[in-house]
Order: sequence, then C-alpha cells, then structure tokens
Amino acid sequence: MWVIDGIPLHPLVVHAVVVLLPLAALGAVVIAVRRSWRRSLGIPVLLMALAGVAAVPMAATTGTQLRAALDVDNPLLDVHEQRASWLLPIALVFLVLLAAAVFTEMAAVRAEVGAHAAQPAGPTRRRVTTGLSVLAALAGVAVTAVVAWVGHAGSVVVWQGIGQ
Repeated sequence: MWVIDGIPLHPLVVHAVVVLLPLAALGAVVIAVRRSWRRSLGIPVLLMALAGVAAVPMAATTGTQLRAALDVDNPLLDVHEQRASWLLPIALVFLVLLAAAVFTEMAAVRAEVGAHAAQPAGPTRRRVTTGLSVLAALAGVAVTAVVAWVGHAGSVVVWQGIGQ
C-alpha cells in the first residue's frame, strides 16, 4: 500500500478529487453564463477538470490497496466502492463536454479575429458553443453530486468505524 509519512495515500488523493472536480464544475457553470468568461477562464477550468479526472483512477487504485491492507469485511466499504464505480464515467463525460465547449469557443474566437481570411463566427456557431457550455455545466453539477454521494459513503465508513 502506498503511504506518505505513514498515512495511506487514498485519503490524500481523494481530496484532490473532492476539491478539483466540484471546483471545475463551478468553473463550468461560470463559463456557461458569460461568453467573455468562457474565453478567459476556459483553459484554466479545463485543466482543473483534467487534473480532477486524472485523480479519480488514482483514488480508485489507492482505495483498493487500502481495502486489501485493512483486510476487513464491512458492507459499508462495499457501498462506497459501488458508488465510486460511477464516478469515472460521469467525470469523463464532464471532461469531454467541457473540452468541446472550450475548444469550440476557441475556434469561434479564431474565426472572429481572422474574419477577413475565413467566415466569421455566425449565430449557429455561437449557439453550439453556448449549448455545449450549458451541457458541460449540467454534467459538472452531476459529477459534483456523484462526488458528494461517493464521499458520503466513504466518510460513513470512517466515522462509523471500519472494523465494526
């Protein structure tokens, strides 16, 4: 089992997921609200979401290691593990939608700046970008809900005692 200064790595990695994914979801909501914010904050929000999604498999791996090291049979751990299996697929959907929104916005900006060389970004492109941003924000809300759902199950395991 991986440890840092005697502390299992799982609770440390989990905090990356618990902080980064909801923060990226909040960023997705913010950039869905105003197009100018999408332009300036899109890449930082996308990078935060990428880091949060990357932390999910690490949390799963370290959680499996921690469970094996504890060698207890607790149904609360089963609940936590089953709920955690939902997180990566939903987080990936969030990441893909957010990336599509950010990159579509970047393409629209390039088209507007280079309007003399190409077709300017029309209302259809703006609607697509806005639609993708709204979908990404909704997926961010969903991923935040799943993070809370999984985290609650994990905290119940800790606070009700693993060996009970």
